[in-house]
Amino acid sequence: MALPATAVPLTRPVKVGELVKRRLRELGRSPRDLAEALGLPERWAADLVAGRRRPPAPAQSQVYESMTRFLRLHRNDLPLCARAEHEERDNGRGRPARRVRELLLALCVPGRARTLARRLARPGGVELERLIVDRLLAVTKGFARRQLEDEFGIRIAARRAGSTPAERRLQLLEFLDTTVATLTPEDVTSFMQPRLDGWDIDLETRAMRIVLKPSDPGVSPRLA
Repeated sequence: MALPATAVPLTRPVKVGELVKRRLRELGRSPRDLAEALGLPERWAADLVAGRRRPPAPAQSQVYESMTRFLRLHRNDLPLCARAEHEERDNGRGRPARRVRELLLALCVPGRARTLARRLARPGGVELERLIVDRLLAVTKGFARRQLEDEFGIRIAARRAGSTPAERRLQLLEFLDTTVATLTPEDVTSFMQPRLDGWDIDLETRAMRIVLKPSDPGVSPRLA
């Protein structure tokens, strides 16, 4: 029996969940089949198709490349839809939760942390806070991306946490989709604190110094 033909290229973006649902139906496949192909929990695919889950950010090329192959879509279809959906929802004005701010300030050089706490409480402190958190996120997301590509490391981390590789892969994927406004205290403790040894910022130039914890306990921390 011949495989269904590759889908016709999209001319305009639609919701990612709608596109995936339609293509699964055309291929006679299920959300579970998609989840297994991507190495993710079945609930991830089911929620995506049902519109209960925001699709991965357009930058998650590894996920979209795998989805494109499985769904036999054209190369740019999924990134096009994801980009439109994320732009529609993001206004870029959100602020981190208070507990997130407290956890990240605890990693800052003590004297600077006290000054920053006062500065962030002033009118206009939102933009400075967003800049700081965005840079700290960018550094820690780099580690998460590398972990997502390390199948052996994923299995070890899952075993230590008493979960499955699919669950660990989903945790990494969800952290990579985190924004300044959606960052949670759990994200900080699970992904940022284990990698950040400390940080500082020059309030005049806004240049940051980020010190990372070494992967090897015998190696000194390094700058980002």
